[in-house]
Amino acid sequence: MSTIPPFAAGTYRFDRQSASLVGMKSALDGLSRQLSTGRTAETYGGLGTGRTTSLSAHAAISAQEGYLAVLASADTRVKLTSASLTQIKTLAESTRSNLNGLVTSRNKALPATSVQLADNNLSAAIDALNQQAGGVYVFSGRATDTRPVVSRELMLNGDPSAGLAGLKTLIAEQKQAELGPDGNGRLSQGLDGASVTLTEEAGAEARANFGFSLLGATGTGSGLTASLTPGAAAEVTPVFATNPGDGDRVRVAVNLPDGSQATYDLTARTNPAAGAADAFAIGATEAETAENLKTLLKSLPGAGAIASAQSAAPPGLSARFDGGSPASLAFSVSGSPAVGDTITLKLGLHDGTTKTITLTAAATAEAGSTTTFALGADPAATAANLSRTLGNALTGAAGTELASSASARASTNFFEGSPTAGLAPRRVAADGSGYASAASDRTVIWYQGDDAADPRATATVQVGASRTVEIGAQANEAAIRRTLAGLGAIAAESFTAADGTVDTARFQATAGRVGTLLTEGEGTASLDALGTDFGLAASSMANAKSVATGTRATLENALDGVDTVSTEEVAAKLVSLQTQLQASYKVTSMLSEMSLVNYIG
Repeated sequence: MSTIPPFAAGTYRFDRQSASLVGMKSALDGLSRQLSTGRTAETYGGLGTGRTTSLSAHAAISAQEGYLAVLASADTRVKLTSASLTQIKTLAESTRSNLNGLVTSRNKALPATSVQLADNNLSAAIDALNQQAGGVYVFSGRATDTRPVVSRELMLNGDPSAGLAGLKTLIAEQKQAELGPDGNGRLSQGLDGASVTLTEEAGAEARANFGFSLLGATGTGSGLTASLTPGAAAEVTPVFATNPGDGDRVRVAVNLPDGSQATYDLTARTNPAAGAADAFAIGATEAETAENLKTLLKSLPGAGAIASAQSAAPPGLSARFDGGSPASLAFSVSGSPAVGDTITLKLGLHDGTTKTITLTAAATAEAGSTTTFALGADPAATAANLSRTLGNALTGAAGTELASSASARASTNFFEGSPTAGLAPRRVAADGSGYASAASDRTVIWYQGDDAADPRATATVQVGASRTVEIGAQANEAAIRRTLAGLGAIAAESFTAADGTVDTARFQATAGRVGTLLTEGEGTASLDALGTDFGLAASSMANAKSVATGTRATLENALDGVDTVSTEEVAAKLVSLQTQLQASYKVTSMLSEMSLVNYIG
């Protein structure tokens, strides 16, 4: 219950003086607090009408500080990613330069040094890809707590105790499949009187993937003639054991018009996006889905015939080869060829390269010659000598050009391997007739991170209210895979022949193909392009940092006079108020001074 205090007319003057003193004392305390804290008030309520401005400005400042904190962390990650890419590019250039120098010098003692350098550079590249920033593996995509790349030992040699094959095993399998049982690139050679014949591999699937292809032949002089009977391509049909589910991945390799192969990783979708280059529609039946897959393959750049197909089971994708026939060549000897007459044979390899073999007639030739054949007493004898030299030349070409192609192709296949079901590295089938359709579970998967379609989108930084920067990376991006394949193809090799000599011819052939893998040509994925991506990200982040810093400064300036006070102004007011208060105390003391003499007077 409130009460009404008594009122006495004689006390009014003293009550007013007391209230004035209390008010000035309160104002003095407020000014003292402002001088010590620099703040206008301790609560938003104390700001009066400025409370709305203060609340909104502080919220905006807090947001800008959040962006700046994220940018500081992301900046470290981007710089580390860029540094790793630069290091990998340097390693690739170092290896390529070394190989080029050795090929030019033809020093037989140096291939072993090249292998050691490539091995060391491969280890360095692995370390670069396993870098961490703030406990995050930067090349693992969204799987930031997973080490993206396995060790160099496991990568090259596999894990025999677990039954896992490494790169060296895949290279050995590929070489065996490429060279064939006779070591001549899977060609069948025959001699019939005065005619020498060559025929491609009889099996359509093996012919589509391994060995030499017969592209043409010519003969000079009237006594040597060559004729080519072109082969017919087989009809290749993809076959699903069961209809795939939405999101199932498959791997299909095709033979391109230039003779090389391209590998596509495709996804089955219930409703694929219009124009999608990596997805095919799931039909009502397995056959309808297979037709949709064929249609998609025909629409891809450089569309070619299917060479192999694989997936997990289910859906169990395979390729069925029907019909087709191998090409064949016939070299005929008639009349009396002259010394210096030649035959020239052009062979195709499944990496898109070609090999030309030229054999020259001579009066005499050594039995092991790969370039000359002796003229015999009659056409049949000359043909027999030609056949022997041709066999030597084919075996030599297979042991050098085809073997080096096998190393590069197997390394490329190995580094295309993915942890996604169905996308393990392609492996040669047990019977050597083609590639296995079932994705292998006995092969080292060198990359253990996330396998997203868009690596950059795996890490997004919010740098503004409606602005983001993508800074994700994956070690299995095409440009990185290509570099690792080049380093691995040399690091996994030995160029010592069975007799202990250095196989310089095979080294030179391998060095040329590895040099191609380590060269960033037009139309190929490049490390420079990846570096550009992160350079642009760094530029965007620097711009966002500048904007956030400027915005924060502007907002802080807007709070001057609302949240904060001028210490000089407060100090002046404080001195003035202290003077007034002292004067008021003095006057009050004088007015309140009472005595008996004053009262009587």
